Amino acid sequence: MLFVNLRADLEAKRRLYSQYGASYSMLRTLLTDGTSANVLYRTQEWLASRLGKVAGLPPHVLNKWFNGCVIGIGARFEPGFVLIHPIGVVINASVRGGRDVWLESSVVIGDNRGGSPVLGQGVFVGSGAKVIGPVTVGDGARIGANAVVLKDVPVGATAVGIPAQIKLPKA
Repeated sequence: MLFVNLRADLEAKRRLYSQYGASYSMLRTLLTDGTSANVLYRTQEWLASRLGKVAGLPPHVLNKWFNGCVIGIGARFEPGFVLIHPIGVVINASVRGGRDVWLESSVVIGDNRGGSPVLGQGVFVGSGAKVIGPVTVGDGARIGANAVVLKDVPVGATAVGIPAQIKLPKA
């Protein structure tokens, strides 16, 4: 499962970078910023799920030291999880995410009073954004840079501002 999830993560990252014109090879994708953070997160997840949370500590600490990225042991993301730029990313251990969740730098996804966010599929979170508390971010939603999300974001909507205002897609 480790390699299946990691391959899906790398494929999602390759698709992300290829959408801007030039096609990215898997080798080029492996050499981009954030790939080591993804590898360490998936290793942490795999070790913790099979051998217990203590086994996930070494890759967790390495991710913090080398990438400036803290993903709590216990956080779960479906395949296609992409850390575009991992520096400053902080994710609570009880966060859940669907397929193809893409995060920019300095994103915080955190607990508030025992409630953590759940991110749907195909979610993009912009640089510096905060998603806090027991909120649900719907499939295909976009969180703008530096937004502070404190309430649910509907499917396909965009959240921008402090506190985040919801912009629904035009019909």
